[in-house]
Amino acid sequence: MKAETHPEYHMITVKMTDGTTYQTRSTWGKEGDTMSLDIDPTSHPAWTGGSAKLMDTGGRVSRFKNKYAGLGF
Repeated sequence: MKAETHPEYHMITVKMTDGTTYQTRSTWGKEGDTMSLDIDPTSHPAWTGGSAKLMDTGGRVSRFKNKYAGLGF
């Protein structure tokens, strides 16, 4: 294996949006740095079950529903 081809792997602290922290190993930053997250599983709608709205711009959704209405879904 070639020398100096791999980045330094060290311990950092990750700070979630709700203020909780945990320690993990990473190549980000320097030993002891704190990474503050803007989006994490406690705040992102994909993990929290947030409602996604379907925008019907130009009647596309309506046309789709009408086109495939008889398929028996």
